[in-house]
Amino acid sequence: MEEPRHDLSYILNHLGEDRSQYFNAVSPPIIQSSNFAFPTLDAFREAYADEVHHHIYTRGNNPTTEILRKKLAALEYAEDALVFSSGSGAISSAILAFLGAGDHIVCVQSPYSWTKNLLLEYLPRFGITHTFVDARDPANVAAAIQPNTRVLYLESPNSMTFEMQDLAACAAIAKQHGVISMIDNSHATPLYQNPIRLGIDLSIHTGTKYLNGHSDVVMGAICGTAAHIRHIFHSETMTRGNILSPHDAFLTLKGLRTLELRVQRSHDSGLVVAQYLEQHPKVERVLHPWLPSFPQYELARKQMRGAGGLFTIYLKTQDISAVENFFHRLKAFLLAVSWGGHESLVLPSVAFYKVKGKPDSTQAPNLVRIYVGLEDPHYLIRDLEQALEAV
Repeated sequence: MEEPRHDLSYILNHLGEDRSQYFNAVSPPIIQSSNFAFPTLDAFREAYADEVHHHIYTRGNNPTTEILRKKLAALEYAEDALVFSSGSGAISSAILAFLGAGDHIVCVQSPYSWTKNLLLEYLPRFGITHTFVDARDPANVAAAIQPNTRVLYLESPNSMTFEMQDLAACAAIAKQHGVISMIDNSHATPLYQNPIRLGIDLSIHTGTKYLNGHSDVVMGAICGTAAHIRHIFHSETMTRGNILSPHDAFLTLKGLRTLELRVQRSHDSGLVVAQYLEQHPKVERVLHPWLPSFPQYELARKQMRGAGGLFTIYLKTQDISAVENFFHRLKAFLLAVSWGGHESLVLPSVAFYKVKGKPDSTQAPNLVRIYVGLEDPHYLIRDLEQALEAV
């Protein structure tokens, strides 16, 4: 997918940073203030009339978080953005802002677990119904639209088995029916996929992953039109108050400086490791959007520019003990959820088996999700090679 390249270097290093306002400091300051004073009544009234872009109270807007909002909006080719204290906070705020009692939402079949929980456990309390669809076929999306459908929620690729949707086709369906379309774009990042340019209304991120990139911030973001962002701000943001702190905004701004370098390194190294594993006799298959063997490879190449370092393998065994032995032998990978930091991670589905008080995972026991961080890929391959001996 070829896109006109906007000035990435300018966005990451200069956009929104009015250094003359803070002593020409190269790095933006942390404005750790809860509220802001005004010299005159007229100045206060002007700010109160447009709190989404003025500074009155940090629950609404803050100078440090505003710099981050401007950069994220520009990266997504959006008019504006909001930032939240978690990816789940961003997802729930976007969805709730456009739904009311009696409404209906169409959602991809296997979304992020807390998105699924929102639809299954939370929204029904308010008379909001949902339909999960296999959105790999746009016809399924169109068939699921009801007269009371208000939101189409996508996740492309998802973060475990990487099912994708044709975003332009889904956006056209949503527009035809007057439905707000939104997507969790965390996997691809704004560097590799820009859903808004394909017609999607809102692009959502868990910035905990690549955007921050250092595993020391939990944050989320919504990017979209000025009108949609203003609506979310006045409905969900100001009411629910799940805001990002100025300090976490500062850390995310630091992470953005190296976003291009980190994501490209993770993509390149991840592909090397995935190609190695695809040829290994003890690996049944590899799911990676940039491998020609990926079921939706052509769509990935059409609407993405890269895939990052996250992929899934299926070991050539159904024996839980064999998968556990593989995991126990790994030395270079940390056992952890999430992704997008400097550290390489592994998350075997068997970690969700035999957990006291919880049902076993619905994922196959031989599934292992791998995230390749910033380490040398051959260092990681050597570790995988010796661990696979246990399978």
